[in-house]
Amino acid sequence: MENSLPDDIALKIVSTLQASDVFSLGNCSRFWRELCALDCVWAALCRDRWPALELDPESCAPEIETHQLDQHTESTFKGWRGFYISKLNEMAIKAAVVVDFVERCLSYESIEVGHYLAAIQELCSVQFGFKDVQTFFLKPKLHVLLNLVGLHYCITWLGVPAEHVKEALDCCKISDRQICVQWWKLGRWLYGFRLRDESHSRNISLGDLAMPKDEEVLGVLHRGAIHEVLRVQISAAKPTYIPWSCQSAQVLY
Repeated sequence: MENSLPDDIALKIVSTLQASDVFSLGNCSRFWRELCALDCVWAALCRDRWPALELDPESCAPEIETHQLDQHTESTFKGWRGFYISKLNEMAIKAAVVVDFVERCLSYESIEVGHYLAAIQELCSVQFGFKDVQTFFLKPKLHVLLNLVGLHYCITWLGVPAEHVKEALDCCKISDRQICVQWWKLGRWLYGFRLRDESHSRNISLGDLAMPKDEEVLGVLHRGAIHEVLRVQISAAKPTYIPWSCQSAQVLY
């Protein structure tokens, strides 16, 4: 097939693939290996994955620290492909740092909003892309609050359209996972007296938060503990159990 396929058509096919598919196709034959190693292919993949870096695909690939690679890897992966691999490894290391930080903050099953926003700020500082978040944070095996960190970062800082975020959640099968957000507000003044501080609690699924169906919760998470909000805590929503007596009554009914 490849002998009868014009190079421009073959290149067009490769240009529509994701990075993992390009790697796989490159292992099929010498023809595809050479085509899938072209700089123009990987420059486009780099720009698509990390738009915030404002990479110029027409220029040479940014230099990478080759001392971190073994001799075989250094000679095999050069140019834009080498940059893609190096950047992906860098993102994996940074993601592991954020995951470890959040998990340490969850020693008491909940996280204070200051620590939560610090985790998101770390993603901003290294300019995680939407696909990076999908790869490292929107995983069902991770704690739901790590899913939330990735979701919130995509919506608020990356400006990813809500339907794209919801689609990613559905694809990873975490859309129905629920969080609980609790916040305390300073009591209002009434006739010269300050009333008791107000306590609020809301359970919401990641899917509903992405759309968003409850903008108040997203606003509380984004602003944190400022002005009249004294404290914000975030945790995984605890499952609700129906009392045994109610279950028995339902069965009898």
